[in-house]
Amino acid sequence: MPQLFHLPVSPACRTVRLLLGEKGIEPALFEERAWERREDFLRLNPAGELPVLVEDDGTVVSGFWPLVEYLEEKYPNPAFLPQDVAERAEVRRLADWFSRKFAAEVSEPLIYEKVTKRFMTVAAGGGGPEMSVVRTALHNIRYHLDFVCYQMEERTWLAGDYLSLADFVAAAHFSCLDYVGDVPWNQYGPAKDWYVRLKSRPAFRTLLADHVPGMPPPRAYADLDF
Repeated sequence: MPQLFHLPVSPACRTVRLLLGEKGIEPALFEERAWERREDFLRLNPAGELPVLVEDDGTVVSGFWPLVEYLEEKYPNPAFLPQDVAERAEVRRLADWFSRKFAAEVSEPLIYEKVTKRFMTVAAGGGGPEMSVVRTALHNIRYHLDFVCYQMEERTWLAGDYLSLADFVAAAHFSCLDYVGDVPWNQYGPAKDWYVRLKSRPAFRTLLADHVPGMPPPRAYADLDF
């Protein structure tokens, strides 16, 4: 059984978990607090970053984009990057939007302030959230929800008429923020409808079962009709 070193509230890790689930692969999950820089983990990935996949034959794959591409190439059915070069570029554009722009403006600051700092020592920067950072990220999320609504005006999924990697990357980010109750879904109907369809997929079930010690999710987090 493959092993996946991950954090429960991590968009990169959740993207990989969604891909694995959609491809019918159930890895053994090992929670890793990467900021602790555990020696055995650093032997797997000297960069000290998550996620990291260890295959049954001992192959270690690390780095978010290398791991995503690896899964698409090694387990091509079903595929979530289209064959058409222009369509593939659009999927990558949107996946990059959420993995880079959305991450920098919304998910990284919110997750760090509201989740990660709870488990770090004061000397390492842990403690209570910096509310000015939280407020800025909560302001920014509305722009990105408008962007999702715009994409859904003439599309079935984010990148077109097909479920793709772009949907998994975006949903992984939103699901982490949903865990801490920071997505105003009811004000953005098309974005909510898109997320409900993703949330209802079997691959999403392990994400909805996640629980961070001492930090339970809102009641509607695991509700498919929220």
